Amino acid sequence: MGMGNDFLSSSDSNRAARPLPYARTVNFPEGMDLELGGRLDEVTVCYETYGELTPQADNAVLICHALSGDSHVARHEEADDAGWWETIVGPGKPIDTEQYFVICPNVLGGCRGTTGPNCINPVTGKPYGQDFPNITICDMVSLQKKLVDYLGVEKLLAVTGGSMGGQMVLCWAAIYPEASRAYIPIATAARLTSQSLAFDIVGRNAILHDPSFRDGQYYGHPQGPDIGLAIARMIGHITYLSRESMQLKFETDRHSPREVSTAFEKRFSVGSYLGYQGDRFVERFDANSYITLTMAMDLFDLGDNREALAKTIGATEGRWLILSYTSDWLFPPEESRLLTEALIRSGTRVSYCNVPSPYGHDSFLLEHNLEIYGELIRAFLANANGITIQEPAEAVSNSNTGSDTVSAPATGGRKQATVDPASIFHPDRLDYDRIIDLIPPGSSVLDLGCGHGELLYRLKQRGFEKLTGVELDEEAIVSCSRLGLDVLYLDLNQHLDPFLDGSYDYVVLSRTLQAVLDVEGLLAEIVRIGRRGIVSFPNFAYGKLRRMLFEQGRAPESEGVLRYKWYNTPNRRFFSIADFEDLCRERTIQVHRRVALDTEAQGEVVENPNYNADLAIFVISR
Repeated sequence: MGMGNDFLSSSDSNRAARPLPYARTVNFPEGMDLELGGRLDEVTVCYETYGELTPQADNAVLICHALSGDSHVARHEEADDAGWWETIVGPGKPIDTEQYFVICPNVLGGCRGTTGPNCINPVTGKPYGQDFPNITICDMVSLQKKLVDYLGVEKLLAVTGGSMGGQMVLCWAAIYPEASRAYIPIATAARLTSQSLAFDIVGRNAILHDPSFRDGQYYGHPQGPDIGLAIARMIGHITYLSRESMQLKFETDRHSPREVSTAFEKRFSVGSYLGYQGDRFVERFDANSYITLTMAMDLFDLGDNREALAKTIGATEGRWLILSYTSDWLFPPEESRLLTEALIRSGTRVSYCNVPSPYGHDSFLLEHNLEIYGELIRAFLANANGITIQEPAEAVSNSNTGSDTVSAPATGGRKQATVDPASIFHPDRLDYDRIIDLIPPGSSVLDLGCGHGELLYRLKQRGFEKLTGVELDEEAIVSCSRLGLDVLYLDLNQHLDPFLDGSYDYVVLSRTLQAVLDVEGLLAEIVRIGRRGIVSFPNFAYGKLRRMLFEQGRAPESEGVLRYKWYNTPNRRFFSIADFEDLCRERTIQVHRRVALDTEAQGEVVENPNYNADLAIFVISR
């Protein structure tokens, strides 16, 4: 990035202090009681809507904004100012305003039209200032629920938001578990880390100790706590970036600062950038609101372990999509994984993806890797909205690697989308046909290393309902989501303990055992989580491989499942059917069924399978 034209650009670039011509307000004269004991005798909400509500009122998507956001999530027409989530919201975009009725309110305690510290206190006739009561994230959600009811929406299609907005999504699940069909918390956590708290504390102190703060009653004075607020924003902005993004943006020209009009130090390029961001923030935000909202974020605490979280957010009826970003250190991926694990524990339908991005916490506001996180949101909403995936008309192999490849369109009609005829089905996946035959109808299935979802999709087409995949490839997770499948970004070697004993009828590991690090540990997890396990793997004692190594002195390969070259094989372990049977005996794993296949001849092998079969399937249990 260096010092190019985008040097001063940030996630704030689309935000301005100009009036919001499409914003509307609604007043609730009955007021509201607050979670910490205070009360607002009357309250006003500023909000914007996009798209049309269906006659059934079943297509409403509520968007909860982050700390510095407002109701203006996207432009309403070409001449309108861009919104803060322009990358995601709009006609044809992942949150498609031609398909969904989008609601975005300014939060309670904000400064863009909803009741907050800069509003008139009806008791004194002056702005609340520091007299504004302490509020919580759940107070914000309670007011949002009033707005949703006012708009005639009995049940939301989805509620989504990132950062503080993600906290609101979690709070919706905790206090209104039946109010939405889907939840999409992004780059958030059930509670802030102590490190994140520390940055907020420093920011608030910068404001409180600005001489122009005047105990919060600076309204009407020529000078407010602009310096303190700008410093708070500069500190906060650092946490929204990452080491990688700062290296990319500032390192090449660190001693060549951009000339910007700011009183803050600009000896280094990063200094002029931060000074610009701080000054610009002061133009559109209120210092008292900053204190109020950061305190609400810091007080938010739904639990610090998955058992507690399973109780607070695990009672929802809807499905979940949880997104984190690899370089986010303000709300690190471990926090999203904890939420995911809690939902797994509670038996809730959940998908999770840790999106690769070098841009830190702000990644959810940027276009980088939109093809991953944007398409996950698009597909997830489509499934929540009742869009079905139809089986393709023809089956064509996309690959000569034996891996699963799914191709599905990103968009579709109101009730129907189709899979690309380039197809998810592979005629050489003979093992899938046999595995499906081994699973009784109606069984629950966990597919470890599910790839692009072909096996689970085939089961779904046969009426199976509780189907979950585990995968580490982000593009494969997108494919699974387009097929309406629940899939989790989890490491098979590290993150299976959230699954309860016997929580699935069948756990499948297809053509993956030869690539894992901890074979014994993974097998133990398979027979712990599933009443039965189904494991398929290539047989490296296959006769053609033996002959090739013995007679030609070359690394073995065949035309079937073992078609890799020695230099591009994903296989790290080379074992046989006999080896696997020995391991099962040694570890007291019961073998219920063995199916041996010759994938070159596309048939089952009965005679001497350890020599004549190149692929084996075992049904096992404890």
